[in-house]
Formats: sequence, structure tokens, C-alpha cells
Amino acid sequence: MNRVGEVVRLAQGLLVVRAPDETVPEIGTPVVDESLADVGRAVDVFGPVERPYVAVSPADDVEPPALLGEKLYAE
Repeated sequence: MNRVGEVVRLAQGLLVVRAPDETVPEIGTPVVDESLADVGRAVDVFGPVERPYVAVSPADDVEPPALLGEKLYAE
């Protein structure tokens, strides 16, 4: 399991996750929280190469505001 980063904001229904370094998941990769609960899928990578942002489309049963500040991981 690889760390995707920390949820820093919500935008247009997506979770915006700040990566800790240049390592990011591939588009379509499932994303989980620390308890391995499904959070959604990576749908975009943008921003600076050194610490990009990853846009995650939340799963249907996820409450995005509750994830602000949480660390997310790629399966």
C-alpha cells in the first residue's frame, strides 16, 4: 500500500489530495483510508511535479467533508 497524501480541500465534488512527493497513483487506482475502507478512485494528477495534487472521485457512500485532513492510500 502506497501513501497518496492528505486531503487538503474539496472541489467540484472531488477530494483534492496533496502528495508527499512526486510518487502518485495511476489514474483509476482505488484509494482507501487508514482503516482500508474504500474512499474512491484517482481521476487526475495536477500541479507541481515535486508535490502534485491527486483528484479523487469519492465512492457513493463516502461523505467528502469528513475526509478533510485525512491521509489516503493507494491499493
